[in-house]
Amino acid sequence: MWRTAAMMVALLSILLTATATATAVEQHQQQYKNAYATMMYMGTPRDYEFYVATRVMMRSLLRLHVKADLLVIASIDVPLRWVRTMEEEDGLKVVRVENVYNPYRANNPNDRFKLTMNKLYAWNLVDYERVVMLDADNLFLQNADELFQCGQFCAVFINPCIFHTGLFVLQPSKEIFKDLLHEIEIERPNSDGADQGFLGSYFSNLLDMPMFHPPPNNTKLNGQYRLPLGYQMDASYFYLKLRWNVPCGPNSVVTFPGAVWMKPWYWWSWPVLPLGFSWHEQRRNTLGYGAEIPMVILEAVLYISIIAITRLARPNFSKLCYRRIDKSAMVYHTGLKFLAMASIIAAYVVPFFIIPHTIHPVVGWSLYLLGSFSLCTIAINAFLLPTLAVVTPCLGIFGVLLVMACPWYKDGVVRALAVFAYAFCASPLLWVSFTKVLGTLQVSLEREAFLPSRLNDSPPPLGFNKIY
Repeated sequence: MWRTAAMMVALLSILLTATATATAVEQHQQQYKNAYATMMYMGTPRDYEFYVATRVMMRSLLRLHVKADLLVIASIDVPLRWVRTMEEEDGLKVVRVENVYNPYRANNPNDRFKLTMNKLYAWNLVDYERVVMLDADNLFLQNADELFQCGQFCAVFINPCIFHTGLFVLQPSKEIFKDLLHEIEIERPNSDGADQGFLGSYFSNLLDMPMFHPPPNNTKLNGQYRLPLGYQMDASYFYLKLRWNVPCGPNSVVTFPGAVWMKPWYWWSWPVLPLGFSWHEQRRNTLGYGAEIPMVILEAVLYISIIAITRLARPNFSKLCYRRIDKSAMVYHTGLKFLAMASIIAAYVVPFFIIPHTIHPVVGWSLYLLGSFSLCTIAINAFLLPTLAVVTPCLGIFGVLLVMACPWYKDGVVRALAVFAYAFCASPLLWVSFTKVLGTLQVSLEREAFLPSRLNDSPPPLGFNKIY
């Protein structure tokens, strides 16, 4: 019954999201003279995650009723089913392009940046007067259409000396596009082996340009401008105060630079990085989670079945056959201890990798805790271990989630101190549980080895012993 109810709720959510998106798409079919654009290419370990992130970002712009086309510069190897979905369901315009060879890959071997020069195709979109080029890890807080009033090139300096290419404004130009490709061919100096280092070298005088302020009469400016920080607020600024404190700019757009495995769309990034929840709220209100729900339900049923089965069938290693001793009994005991500890560690590691990466954090962490507990029950019943000692890490993880997600911290420093204090207090409990598990294993092994009569078994023949 609960599965049916969950599926009905999921379907209702998907239908509501689809209806709202369809309405927004219908209202956005007209051709505009400006465009928000992003790029998509294949060949990285996280292609699907960036595909989802791209759709969420673009749908969030739809919800903000932007007066511009929404466009994806997709490499020719992007799957056609993804292209059709973006065109038909999201109302995006998709431009298919050949990949631009990146001669700087030796300076940055990260696969995520191997085709990042495809971003230069934004200058080839000459049907538009201005283009705002975006990375998929942007979170729009409000409409930023005033950016289309900026000049031929405008970007934000997150780093004091290097502008950030996660969002920049440009005026398309065939001449500049050809010149950019030529500069790649002659391998213009590039500090990071990616698009940011290349464009930073090409527009090296941007730091000396004036700050952009939208003209009140909606006219377009000429020249190059620095954008206020509020158009590319680094998420790390938020974590110091746990609130935005950017005095310059309208505080319109958040960006998430840094480690790719801590991007906001991954369920494990929250509550480590609280802003991840804001991104998922944006996804819940736009794209929804229809693609991941079946997998979540399947995993939940699997974990609950494991708990039920292990409770009903409790294997006992003492019933295994006798085998002639070829080595010291200590070797067997050590091997079994290692196997028991490895099974416990696997119980906490395996669920992490099989949960859909882009599911909502609350669902992701709930499924992880359920999965860890269910796999722990296998080790508990197989090796006759104390339940509380084995699931102590599970309880500890739940506790740290509560501590980190607490919304009443004054600032990020207090939050960090609270997490440190929790870890300091929890560490002895983890050590006690570890020693308890080892002690129980030792006692169990000794009883099985030297007290077989408790199972009404006859003593093993001389030169034989039990294997565990």
